[in-house]
Amino acid sequence: MASDDYTDYTHPEQRPTDRAQTGRDLLFDRVPPHDDDAEMAVLGGMLMSKDAIGEVSQMIDISDFYQPKHQTIYEAIVTLFSASQPVDAVLVANELLKSGDLEKVGGTDYLHSLVASVPTAANATYYAEIVHQRAILRNVIAAGTKIAQLGYSAEGSQAEDIVNLAQAEVYEMSVGRVRQDYEAIGPVVHDTLDQLDKLQNGDMERGVPTGFKSIDDVTQGLQPGQMIVVAGRPAMGKSTLGIDFARAAALHNNMTTVVFSLEMSKNELAQRIISAETDIPLVALRRADDITPERWNTLNTFWSRLQDAPLFLDDSPNMSLMEIRAKCRRLKQTNDLKLVVIDYLQLMTSGKRVESRQQEVSDFSRALKLLAKELEVPVVALSQLNRGPEMRNDKKPMLSDLRESGSIEQDADVVFLVHRPDFYNKEDRPGEADIILAKHRNGPTDTFKLAFLGEKSKFKDMPQDYQQGGV
Repeated sequence: MASDDYTDYTHPEQRPTDRAQTGRDLLFDRVPPHDDDAEMAVLGGMLMSKDAIGEVSQMIDISDFYQPKHQTIYEAIVTLFSASQPVDAVLVANELLKSGDLEKVGGTDYLHSLVASVPTAANATYYAEIVHQRAILRNVIAAGTKIAQLGYSAEGSQAEDIVNLAQAEVYEMSVGRVRQDYEAIGPVVHDTLDQLDKLQNGDMERGVPTGFKSIDDVTQGLQPGQMIVVAGRPAMGKSTLGIDFARAAALHNNMTTVVFSLEMSKNELAQRIISAETDIPLVALRRADDITPERWNTLNTFWSRLQDAPLFLDDSPNMSLMEIRAKCRRLKQTNDLKLVVIDYLQLMTSGKRVESRQQEVSDFSRALKLLAKELEVPVVALSQLNRGPEMRNDKKPMLSDLRESGSIEQDADVVFLVHRPDFYNKEDRPGEADIILAKHRNGPTDTFKLAFLGEKSKFKDMPQDYQQGGV
């Protein structure tokens, strides 16, 4: 004989309730969606690679893990990482020991088993996506259960209120970590006028200063979220200008800056920075005999001033886009990153097969623009120009000369083209450079006249009373 719960069908109104009760029993008897192996692989990858931590921490939250012990381990890893501490199984074990959680997660042996469970950290983001998708499914189930409970507990007169609550529950679940992507015009206009008022009163924070008064006056500095391209033919000075931007931000305005150099070594970069800051010619820094006691005093004074400067240099070979993204995110979390400089775009690699080099550079360009928006920092990407300028009589570069991809021009908010007439003719305005602002999404274009001091590896503002001759 069947149980009493299901035998009395004399009252038809009971049937929906009974069926719903059956559904609820089935729901609570089942284990919510999760993947223990994927959770272990994510944590193992994070314990093996700091780059994996940077990538994974952008994809998942602590609540995405189903197992409480995995949540505890993840929190310990991110705590160490955010404090700029190294991360491995031993250090995480010490962190958990301090908080009294080591035995709860299975001890040191379990942490080592996480590392042993994955051959490489390269797939950490793949496993993180699995963990995140399972968490979304659990949220769907939780929201559905809550909505069902609201329906059963409500009175008939509350139906409309319950519908509103149900919609709000589904909306919260669907939004997750995604930011609101639209807003009514009223608040947006209000914020814009407020910014204008602050700008007029001198209260508005400018962007990252470039170090050149004429450029900063027009651009208001390098703005957060912008992709700025500095382009030129080889040996024209685009790397020098990029380093000038980095020096101005980090050394003179104490703004955390990272330079990814795919062309020069860290030592070569350091020599250029030293020369530009101390006015000791670059050639002298490469010949021991040219460093006099007086110059040593200058260098030591510079060193003492520089020690705590927030400037980071990275010359890792074959730098991939994933590495650059991970390192930038890490610096944003730990050092409040303000400026990224990449020298240069065409030397980046993706590590995967692509249809064409042009498509690959287009992908890089788009990804750097998205990185600038995500981290809310200006990203300065140096780029080669093709031979177009050399075919023209005046040798002046144009936007269309950007090499290998028209999408660089499309993605960039600001494009600076570096042109030195004396490179082609030593008698033509020697020591001068034109920095052509060929694209400026939020303002006017212009051409800035700067002095080029090649022997000291820097550009300088022209004297205010300078009169250009011969033109």
